[in-house]
Amino acid sequence: MASISEQLYDALGIMVLGMALVFIFLSFLILAMTIVARKFGPEPKAANALPSAEPQVSNTAVSPLMTAVITAAIHQHRKKV
Repeated sequence: MASISEQLYDALGIMVLGMALVFIFLSFLILAMTIVARKFGPEPKAANALPSAEPQVSNTAVSPLMTAVITAAIHQHRKKV
């Protein structure tokens, strides 16, 4: 049976080896993600591109009829539960 100091020395070596492997793996992962992001990422917009004259307004408002339908469905569901 090995002494406690030998066991602690072995444990320290395994810990350092594990931490080094995790560091190497994470470094490789970050490098790979950076390369993929540069290759397949969105193209940067030109710095001197002129903005559009008027901002585009999105028409995502819900119609009153749809609001009434959703409200009625919620009330029916709550009555069941």
